[in-house]
Amino acid sequence: MSVKNLKLLASSDEDLRVIAAHLQDAIVSVLDIANLKKNRIFLIQLNRFMWEDVEKGVFRKNKRIRTMLKFDNVISVLSKNIETKDDKSFLDFLTIESNLLPDKNYEIKLIFSGDSVIKIKTEVIDVTLDDQGLPWETKTQPQHDFL
Repeated sequence: MSVKNLKLLASSDEDLRVIAAHLQDAIVSVLDIANLKKNRIFLIQLNRFMWEDVEKGVFRKNKRIRTMLKFDNVISVLSKNIETKDDKSFLDFLTIESNLLPDKNYEIKLIFSGDSVIKIKTEVIDVTLDDQGLPWETKTQPQHDFL
């Protein structure tokens, strides 16, 4: 059975919302985050929950897949409430927010649970989500409490 890995390109706020929807409930180790300053690239590798498979039918199994999220044309990267030296620290992905700044650059925020945020300043929205390898089965499906 061949696997069709997901590859998405974002160049607008709307595109980022699509990527955020696919990344909801992804898990990332802080060790899988890299800011390549000289290359002006920011990379983050996540274990993405494959919501698209769950939604295809009741008999589908819960799966995760490694995916790479790449930001090009990066000016700066800041983080809040993220301990980058802790090799046992994991982040739970919630969403992406983006804003056009007065200087015509973009501020893109990766928002994680626990009030953790990575703020990326870029010249343009140039983001790629690219699944890597084969998915694996996971016993649990992420659950959300609604008010």
